[in-house]
Amino acid sequence: MTRVIMHGCNGHMGVVISELAANDADVEIVAGVDINTEEKFGYPVFASIKECNVEADVIIDFSVVAAMNDLLEYSAANNVPVVLCTTGLTDEDMAKVKATSEKVAVLKSANMSLGINTVMKLLRLATEVLADRGYDIEIVEKHHNQKVDAPSGTALALADVINEVKDNKYEYVYDRSQKREKRSKDEIGLSAVRGGTIVGQHDVIYAGIDEVIEIHHTAYSKAVFAKGAIDAAKFLAGKGAGMYDMSDVIG
Repeated sequence: MTRVIMHGCNGHMGVVISELAANDADVEIVAGVDINTEEKFGYPVFASIKECNVEADVIIDFSVVAAMNDLLEYSAANNVPVVLCTTGLTDEDMAKVKATSEKVAVLKSANMSLGINTVMKLLRLATEVLADRGYDIEIVEKHHNQKVDAPSGTALALADVINEVKDNKYEYVYDRSQKREKRSKDEIGLSAVRGGTIVGQHDVIYAGIDEVIEIHHTAYSKAVFAKGAIDAAKFLAGKGAGMYDMSDVIG
């Protein structure tokens, strides 16, 4: 049984994770942390991680950047590994995360979905086979009309995986409307669609001569990220100090 502190327990993702954990015999949320200290799931809720006095094997974090310093200090001081899912971290924040990982296990990924991280493994294989054989690579992502950033962080992470395979030779192209010229072979086009309530869709297209290969992922709800976070927590519990990501979880 993996004992979890849910950091950000009364936010949307914290609630989803709590609901999933309640039906998982291998994990138990033993405490929560949230500025809203309402106890919705039977475990104690603290206004700050510094106030938490409940022993646990791992922390799952879906909170806010402002709470990051206290979280990292608590994790290192109490030797409790942490799955970091909070977004919007600055370079300075990430430097603190890496420093913390020298003392305790920290898992941070651009996307917590097991499916997306499996897609990343497929991209490495596809790029090795196809990239130098004349296949152009394009990424199209679709999200709801409330999303403010474009392209998505996941789309950029997918592009980065491809680029790493080919020694970062690719240029990312986000807009072709301002120039009239043929597509370069050393570019990855990234296109963003915003509309309705689309949770998240990502297509990676390898377009060759007379054939097209597409790798597609659709998230129908944010539960996919919650499931990934729970799997990551089970994996991280008991691990030694270091930086981990979802590729370590899926093996």
